[in-house]
Amino acid sequence: MEVNVYLFFDGRCEEAIRFYEQAVGAKRDMLMRFSESPTEHPPGMVPEGWGDKVMHASITIGKTMVMASDGCGPQAQFKNFSLSLTVADQQEAERCFKALSEGGKVTMPLDKTFWSPYFGMLEDKFGLGWMVSVEECAA
Repeated sequence: MEVNVYLFFDGRCEEAIRFYEQAVGAKRDMLMRFSESPTEHPPGMVPEGWGDKVMHASITIGKTMVMASDGCGPQAQFKNFSLSLTVADQQEAERCFKALSEGGKVTMPLDKTFWSPYFGMLEDKFGLGWMVSVEECAA
């Protein structure tokens, strides 16, 4: 069994993918636009003028596959969850945190916690929550 994340960006999916490529080194695995669908969409399903929007995409962040789409309407309400990004050291945490928070807002600055040597939380410019932490090192 496997669980993967599927995010809907309400028309900003391609922009989000480019952002995550820069911010955390995401790798684009595939991207299909609505106009490239091998079958017709049901009438009224896809908003007018969305042929160039992303029907389905997948990216890999580290070892994790994240799927994404522009969706078929206003769905980009990332509530009640965050993506948790675990990195190897403080320097990488600072780099990723700074990049992800650009245009967004920091909800908890990076700092030492009882569960991680370095941890912080933010909401990126797309409204997606992120928790960035450094792996606990065995002493």
